[in-house]
Amino acid sequence: MESEQKFLLERITVNPSIFGGKPIIRGMRFRVIDVLEMVAIGMTKEQILEEHPILQDDDIIACLLYASMIINNTAAVNAA
Repeated sequence: MESEQKFLLERITVNPSIFGGKPIIRGMRFRVIDVLEMVAIGMTKEQILEEHPILQDDDIIACLLYASMIINNTAAVNAA
């Protein structure tokens, strides 16, 4: 795995006390699935960032990378 991918995936964490251990972004109460659903309904990165200023550009990229790795059975997450 490239260092850039590792850096991005460090943004995705799992904390059993937040959303029952679902993958979240940077330890916050913001689920990866929420970002993926916004992308799926056609929101642009700019729209997502404007609507959710707590997010950063790399958070969205990290969510997409994480989803692709899950599908490919190669994902690992950081425990918070």
